[in-house]
Amino acid sequence: MILGAHVPGDAPLEEAASLDASCLQMFVGPPQEFKQPPPRDDIDELATSDVPIYVHAPYRINVAHPNPRIRIPSRKTLQGALQRAAEIGAAGFIVHGGHAEDGVEAGYVRWAKVFEELGEPPVPILIENTAGGENAMARYVENIAKLWTYLTDYSVGFCFDTCHAHAAGEELDSVIERVLEATGRIDLVHANSSRDEAGTGADRHANFDQGLMDPESIVSMIAASGAPAVICETPWPGIAADLDYLRANLDL
Repeated sequence: MILGAHVPGDAPLEEAASLDASCLQMFVGPPQEFKQPPPRDDIDELATSDVPIYVHAPYRINVAHPNPRIRIPSRKTLQGALQRAAEIGAAGFIVHGGHAEDGVEAGYVRWAKVFEELGEPPVPILIENTAGGENAMARYVENIAKLWTYLTDYSVGFCFDTCHAHAAGEELDSVIERVLEATGRIDLVHANSSRDEAGTGADRHANFDQGLMDPESIVSMIAASGAPAVICETPWPGIAADLDYLRANLDL
């Protein structure tokens, strides 16, 4: 298991090195826009680095949405960001499950359509559990399990976020076991505490010493996950102390 951080991305390798991170996560374009990510000036440096790089998709992507004005730009943005991720040799591409206001069953079908159109993705796609939403594809483990039944013919992985599971109101003592039963594996863990109480559906990350989650519970979930990599997405500069806590308690 290797440990890293989500970095601002202006100088990602240097930012990761400043935290003694063994891997990193970054955006390759504007995180809040439907916009094709521009080419990066540091493609060669990133592509030839020994540091595993994970790319997080823009937050606005929602391929499960019933409105084509959202769904179609989401697919195009997803494809463009995937291409940029492939150019830097990314280890994985993380995307939120999204929401389907006309019901999760319809959203499952739309997710399968994404993989049908993509074929074999150039970078492993890791669907991430989400914090809130009544019609969320991946808020509750039971929905994740059903989504996976629609994706059995495709190459897809899973990213587990500790804060999101807390915000969703999942029982944290058993959530990893249930996720593994649903997806077969966890490819990446996002290690975050939460600014809000359990079950609120609020996706607001916090540093371990300021959040409302027991840091020992976060460590327990990571240890049980069997994931090859952990990315901390907590606020800077406190993220350095969070990484130190994980190193000490996970023997990394």
